[in-house]
Amino acid sequence: MTRSIKNSYFLLLGIFLLASCAKKLTEVEKEKLPKRKTQDLIHVLDSISDIKPNLFYTKISTKFSDTNRNISFKTSIRLVKDSAINTLITYATIPVVNSMITKDSVVIVNKRDKCYIRQSMDYIKENFAVEFNYRNIEEMILGLPLDFDSTQKYFQLNDPFNYIISSHKKRDFRRIDRKEREDVLIQYYLNDNATGLKRMFIESPSDSASILIDYTERQRIGLFDIPKEVFIQIRSPRNNMRINMSYDKVEINEPKELILIIPESYGKCD
Repeated sequence: MTRSIKNSYFLLLGIFLLASCAKKLTEVEKEKLPKRKTQDLIHVLDSISDIKPNLFYTKISTKFSDTNRNISFKTSIRLVKDSAINTLITYATIPVVNSMITKDSVVIVNKRDKCYIRQSMDYIKENFAVEFNYRNIEEMILGLPLDFDSTQKYFQLNDPFNYIISSHKKRDFRRIDRKEREDVLIQYYLNDNATGLKRMFIESPSDSASILIDYTERQRIGLFDIPKEVFIQIRSPRNNMRINMSYDKVEINEPKELILIIPESYGKCD
């Protein structure tokens, strides 16, 4: 065996052994979770689904990418419970987009192009391939179970490493030609202590779209369990979006003025 071949052999052997050890360590670290009753997990989701502050403010550092672009920006969010969400997006400290979302409308002011958009909530679905209402956007910002309804029937999916409560049985997620394609299928992943929400997977078969929302880190502020680091992936036939959000600053129940001004010189955006 020549020196070069011998060295390559031992290098490959070392990599193989390290990979094997890493696999064994991963298998040891990932332990099965204790079994929990389905109703107990549903009760946890129900108990946290309506825990909302009356007033909410945060600054979020965002990294956004899709099939056409890759950008980073900051967003200030002012939220009045069940009423309005006011956002201001800045790029390189310069305000570029201001918006106001209410239960029935979306208004966006594009400061860079000096124009505005005034639409119904259908605008969300047309641009992001997901039919979110105002309540859903609030829930996503606050890290709450999306569209959870305690009067509906839910199922626990069999997974030894995760607590998963689902709007549908597992076989429904696999059926391509199911009759009720208008249904939206949601899976709620609870944390390992079964005390809070760590992830959601939403699928809309009629739109061939899916959304993964992963609350990778949270922060406790008073009575509220607020997201700190969030990863979102939206897949649709038209686009594939990836969003990383970091909550830099959070204020609870402290009054903030909601501001949206459309200058008279601005026209409607094309």
